[in-house]
Amino acid sequence: MIGYLHTVEEMAYHLSIHGADLQANLRVCGDFKGFPREYLEKRRGADGRIPVRTLDRGASSSAAAAEPTGYPGGPYDTSLLVKYEHHVARHIWFGEERGPKKELKVAGHGLKLTSRVPLALPPQMESWVSRSGLASLQRTSLNKIDTNLVSAFVERWHLETSSFHMPFGEMSITLDDVACLLHLPIRGIFWSPQDVTEELAVELAVDYLGVSQGQAQSHVRSCRGSYYKLEWLYDIFVHHRAASSWAYATRAYLLMLVGSTIFADKTFTLVEARYLLLFRDLDGCSGYSWGAAALVTLYRYLGDASMYSCKQLGGYPTLLQCWIHEYFPTVGKRGENWNPAGNCGLSRAM
Repeated sequence: MIGYLHTVEEMAYHLSIHGADLQANLRVCGDFKGFPREYLEKRRGADGRIPVRTLDRGASSSAAAAEPTGYPGGPYDTSLLVKYEHHVARHIWFGEERGPKKELKVAGHGLKLTSRVPLALPPQMESWVSRSGLASLQRTSLNKIDTNLVSAFVERWHLETSSFHMPFGEMSITLDDVACLLHLPIRGIFWSPQDVTEELAVELAVDYLGVSQGQAQSHVRSCRGSYYKLEWLYDIFVHHRAASSWAYATRAYLLMLVGSTIFADKTFTLVEARYLLLFRDLDGCSGYSWGAAALVTLYRYLGDASMYSCKQLGGYPTLLQCWIHEYFPTVGKRGENWNPAGNCGLSRAM
């Protein structure tokens, strides 16, 4: 991936764009190799697909029928990118935007976390938070997400390959990027919690968040599913911190933290109740590969957002935007000047 850096810089320099202009310029708009433009314009069908036929003399009709079909501005062979028919890039080629607003709605909680994350936690909580491997998330979130920039890259994401398809090749966010940008552990147990019912979500809240049965039932019912509201978790954290119930306070705080960052939901206000299972044992949650969980979650939401029908992007947009700034440094300026000597030990996103 680093080997692409020089080429990427040259491309970004010649584009000399950022923000909304980048969104337009990064789109696939040139001729696709192997398809002369006049051939595309003459042969595409009503749905935008192109029946490909061999142009070689002497080719049999059966061989021609076996040829794959392609899309203008898109893949020639659709056997790999099988969902391209629903991809946003296909619709953009024909001038169809997602809606009145071209850019996605992005789940950024940076400003809310600024007010919810205290400058200093009580020592009893600080020990658990530090050992959990999630402490860096308290300070890494960007206050403002560049939705035009993020949307432009989402339009080049393909879930079949889990990579961005750029003019010069493919690029993707790796575990090494997560470790460098966020300082999350990438080694350890990879465990995806099972789905939970509303009844189990109530039991988990009673057992591990220290709320009453009635309060938990009322709250889960108001969420219309197995979710907790981030604001509700913050209130529980504040209540138990004042009551010196450190285990309950720490679980509510950590669940609110991951629900606002690496596990951010497209609802922008809720976090799935199943993630509370990760914090049942506060001494054991340090063994999880949080970096891998963050990356898998972002991959999943990028795949959803690359579809034309999707209007929101979940996951941790700070990770995506900081990755873009890291590998496309001339696209836009970083929020702060990075000084390795003065920021030794801090994550790159801070």
